[in-house]
Amino acid sequence: MAKPVKPVTARGEQTRQKLLQAAEQEFGEKGFHTASISSITQRAGVAQGTFYIYYASKEDIFKALVKDMGRKMRHFLTEATEGITDRLEIERKGLVFFLQFALQHKNLYRIVMECQFIDEATYRDYYEGMAEVYAGRLKRAQETGQIREGDAHAQAWVLMGIAVFMGMRYSIWEDALPPQAVLDTATDFIASGLTP
Repeated sequence: MAKPVKPVTARGEQTRQKLLQAAEQEFGEKGFHTASISSITQRAGVAQGTFYIYYASKEDIFKALVKDMGRKMRHFLTEATEGITDRLEIERKGLVFFLQFALQHKNLYRIVMECQFIDEATYRDYYEGMAEVYAGRLKRAQETGQIREGDAHAQAWVLMGIAVFMGMRYSIWEDALPPQAVLDTATDFIASGLTP
């Protein structure tokens, strides 16, 4: 399987981004098996041959999309919590910002969930990569006494689980952020689990 081409020009990167955005819409609306390369290129407004400059197949762009969405989400959360030094406050704000991200990127859930059946390695990398970064940050917070000691990886997976299922319940199914009472309950639960 060919490795996706990394564009060398700004125009090439714009084209690649257009393809990824179109793929997000196509896979999110239709699912992997019904989606087609021709529909992706139509949505992107590029010739079908252009697709193959960047991706060898529908599977390639799907996997690249999952990785790209993971990067965008991590970047969004990092920027949203930048400047906050208290770990519990980062967790509170991070949960709200994740739910906002999920609300703005509803296709994320369908695409990531479907990925486990299309390419399990990419699916696992999506969550394991996120957990690895998260655990590192939690470990640093443990070392400074901001949160209780324990297995930082276990803490990361638990916190990710809370966010993923709250995102599904509210951002996806309800198409809204949770009521304040729900957010307060969730963040109190998180604080109780992490406070030293």
